[in-house]
Amino acid sequence: MEFRDNKAIYLQIADYVCEHILLEKWKADEKVPSVREMAVELEVNPNTIMRTYELLQQQNIISNKRGIGFFVTEKAIDQVKNFRKAHFMDHELPVLFRNIYLLNISFEELKSKYETFVNENFNA
Repeated sequence: MEFRDNKAIYLQIADYVCEHILLEKWKADEKVPSVREMAVELEVNPNTIMRTYELLQQQNIISNKRGIGFFVTEKAIDQVKNFRKAHFMDHELPVLFRNIYLLNISFEELKSKYETFVNENFNA
């Protein structure tokens, strides 16, 4: 995984975990990699992974079964969508709207680009 400078590493790892859940690579009630396994895989400090897992627990995306490990919760997909949607609406959308306004991009042009993106990436 390549980390970007513009966002905390533990948040980028949270995005990584959430994406695995949304793509159903990790399903409800399945065990997620241990803190140590994930730290080795992503080449980060285990404390960073623990911080990520604590955040995801607070959002009810994963749960800790003492002595066994962390598991994807039953409603993880809905929780991930709500968590990411709130972040997108509050932080990313205003920046996008500002750029759309400043660059004078029409909604028709956006719609066309969006449809092309969906067709190329999700309708294969």
